[in-house]
Amino acid sequence: MDTSSFFVIGIVIFLALAFDFINGFHDTANAIATSVSTRALKPRTAIILAAFMNFLGAILFTGVAKKIGGSVTDPTTLDNGLEVVTATLLAAIIWNLATWWLGIPSSSSHALIGALAGAVFVGAGSDHLKWSGFIEIVEGLLLSPLIAFVIGYIIMTILKWIFAKKSPHTVNKGFRTMQILTAAAQSFTHGTNDAQKAMGIITFALVTSGHLDSLEVPLWVKIAAATSMALGTSIGGWKIIKTMGTKIFKIEPIHGFAADFTSASVIFGATLLHLPVSTTHAVTSAILGVGSAKRFSEVKWSLAGRIVITWFITIPISAILAGIIFKILF
Repeated sequence: MDTSSFFVIGIVIFLALAFDFINGFHDTANAIATSVSTRALKPRTAIILAAFMNFLGAILFTGVAKKIGGSVTDPTTLDNGLEVVTATLLAAIIWNLATWWLGIPSSSSHALIGALAGAVFVGAGSDHLKWSGFIEIVEGLLLSPLIAFVIGYIIMTILKWIFAKKSPHTVNKGFRTMQILTAAAQSFTHGTNDAQKAMGIITFALVTSGHLDSLEVPLWVKIAAATSMALGTSIGGWKIIKTMGTKIFKIEPIHGFAADFTSASVIFGATLLHLPVSTTHAVTSAILGVGSAKRFSEVKWSLAGRIVITWFITIPISAILAGIIFKILF
């Protein structure tokens, strides 16, 4: 590897790990917002638990990374793949930081996929976009929130029926303990899906530059991405935690358990199918479904509408931003 190539690859890997780090503190709320808001876990304890389980989940799975690395475009056909990846990561990082600053739980997955599509379109042309693969990923990103909402509603309805005659104090005491398990599961599934995206981008860059022959994720990439996400998670995204844990509706332990169980199930199911989904969307939709089952009028639908609008604009804005960055830099 010559000096210039080593330098460019180094920049790409740094940006990918920076994206993973930001994803960690941006999406910490996914795993711990409900358990913190119900006081099932102290904030620092919840973050440590989330960081450890994120790392564990990221190390054990690679299917989503391969999907990210090869479904939107073929890295072996790009002459300027490293430039495409650089624009992709810069655009995704900028959007993530902007939405984190505003306290809006947007999707890091949407930002990355949109940015990659935009960078490929501008940098290599529409012929290099795998439209079928891109559409398949987008369908998974859009369907998973709907599935999470419905499952969350059903689970909460069942729990209401089962515990209708129990005292609220007894029910909440039991589910506060159960929330520790669901918070751990939520963090684990976050690692199995979200950390894979940075792994996929790094592997994509290594293939397009000729340093790897296939999209098999090297061990050092797994460890680097898992560590980066865990470190980001350890910082915590308090603005988004506040939004998801307290502003959508008043969450009690039974609601937190139902929401976390729902979203963890949806995310892990997607991981087993090698589909990159948005953990942010899955968790938020599960909370909305659970809140609707508790009492429809208690959900702050104006805030929910603001979140949903952000979901829909993230992919096109990230794509446009990546295209602009590519044009400016290259």
